[in-house]
Amino acid sequence: MAGLSPQARSGIRMAIDYAAPAVSLIAFALTHDFEKATWWLVGFSAVAIIASLALERRFAPLPIIYGGMALVFGGLTLVFHDKIFVKMKPTFIDLALGSGMLIGLAMGKSPIRLIVGDTLAMSEAGWRTLTLRFGLFFLVLAGLNELIWRTQPDQTWFLFRFPGALIISLLFAATQMPMMIKDAKALEAAVELTDTQA
Repeated sequence: MAGLSPQARSGIRMAIDYAAPAVSLIAFALTHDFEKATWWLVGFSAVAIIASLALERRFAPLPIIYGGMALVFGGLTLVFHDKIFVKMKPTFIDLALGSGMLIGLAMGKSPIRLIVGDTLAMSEAGWRTLTLRFGLFFLVLAGLNELIWRTQPDQTWFLFRFPGALIISLLFAATQMPMMIKDAKALEAAVELTDTQA
């Protein structure tokens, strides 16, 4: 994606990440057939993985995780004609992400830093706080998915997965911005003080 602005690259990545759930939602709305919607989910998940690899020139972690799990659980739904597999996919993904972050934090690492990359300048304490919060958030999201698919009709679950979960995630990320900005400013001030004293 050389030559594109950061905003354009971000938009393309988001389109790739959410194309499959968006298309499956549309397919279900048009056909009211869960398996047909799952076919679209699986197909566009495969396309998303290929597109991500072609554009990023590397295996970006999140598209591989989301797309790969969609292929596996969507495939199981189609093979066994049981929608429970694809409905539990978000639970497994969110549990894996949440647990991975908390386990990494316990080992002195900040897994979310690997996902975000170098786009944020934060202190180690700031990264630990952000990792803890997102780890717990993903566990809550997993529990919410379980509650909704077990108690609500299919159309409600589809809307929860997209755009519901995306909206919830964006709102949660927005609540973290004040802490991130405060930490970044404190880090910048500390660096400037160190440079002045040197």
